[in-house]
Amino acid sequence: MHEFRYKNNRLFCENTELEALARKFGTPLYVYSYHTLVDHFLKLRNAFRAIDPLICYSVKANSNLAVLRALVRQGSGLDIVSGGELFRALKAGCPAKKIVYASVGKTSREIEEAIRAGILFFNVESLAELENIDRIARRLNKKARVAIRINPDVEPKTHKYITTGKLTNKFGIDFTSARQILLLRNALTHTRITGLHIHIGSQITESVPYAAAIKKMIGFIETLKKAGIRLEYLNIGGGLGIVYDRETPQTAKKFASQVLPLLRKTGLKIIMEPGRFIAGNSGILVTRVLYIKNTPRKKFVIVDAGMNDLIRPALYEAFHNIVPLRQVGQGMRGKSRLVDIVGPICESGDFLAKERMMPELKEGDYLAVMGAGAYGFSMSSNYNSRLRAAEVLVSGNKNFVIRARDSRNDLVRNERMPGFLR
Repeated sequence: MHEFRYKNNRLFCENTELEALARKFGTPLYVYSYHTLVDHFLKLRNAFRAIDPLICYSVKANSNLAVLRALVRQGSGLDIVSGGELFRALKAGCPAKKIVYASVGKTSREIEEAIRAGILFFNVESLAELENIDRIARRLNKKARVAIRINPDVEPKTHKYITTGKLTNKFGIDFTSARQILLLRNALTHTRITGLHIHIGSQITESVPYAAAIKKMIGFIETLKKAGIRLEYLNIGGGLGIVYDRETPQTAKKFASQVLPLLRKTGLKIIMEPGRFIAGNSGILVTRVLYIKNTPRKKFVIVDAGMNDLIRPALYEAFHNIVPLRQVGQGMRGKSRLVDIVGPICESGDFLAKERMMPELKEGDYLAVMGAGAYGFSMSSNYNSRLRAAEVLVSGNKNFVIRARDSRNDLVRNERMPGFLR
């Protein structure tokens, strides 16, 4: 559930009318519901309260400091994948011992910063990375904690670009190699292997792939116990799906009912890394219709938001429901039409929706692109020298700008003109 609803034919975020925000702050505009954001975190925490997991929100889904702070204040840890995300996590007030660090390509500088900060552990993706962490920790005279990321080779039934748990993906370590690493763990003088980590993909709408991966992990953990290897943590990653179109994803409660019995068998402290599940339906992208273009074959609705603002449709052919901020009766403006909703970017791949039935629209109308709270602004860019959107957080009838819109000076702030061109 989310807090975006029509009242008297006008779309609201909680108790705030969205068209008023669009007129006040301009478009494109990201708008987030504080209540929805926090509610989804609490639903997951309550569903798994029997095992009291550490829930580390995945920063990459939406990394705005206000979003992070809102979740940290509820007790969330954070899952990070870069030095920049470590900076954000600490700035948002997250205790270092609630930070876990993934990524297949951590640089030596990033590793050193994380060790100095005292994070809970690194999710290690390769033997080379593990050896580098040990080398850096030795130089700093510190002990680094790590979890081995296992690639369980299960089919998550999601888009191939967001599948991460197959052996054809770049992520994780196969079981055989992981066992060899663990058997030689004493050779790592400044690294302590404290757990195992899996993450099989994103936008997964059923529990079967998770259960399959966890069952494989249970068997592996038993094998390690027989070899005298004891661990503290099992990190089951994230990837829980949400409703974009006609999906019927599992609720937090149903997911917990399917995997809790398996997780109890591990005897380990459980960590989870949800991102989309918490942030996805907490946010929308508001855009304004610029032009209506009729061609012999298609009708285009050209809007002021493009693939630089929301790249998911262009990148994954992802579906986002798109609705007008004002509902208008069919009799007042004609029947629904089949249209492509496209942006202003100079790319044929710049679209928000194709072959979509929409009510009759006119120039100046506002539209809401739903389910844009995750992998929306965080994947946006300045392509075509476009200004990145503003972000607004709504709580009840109050609204707060949590990121100002780019200025044109921001576009060239870090650029320098060489002397011979002056």
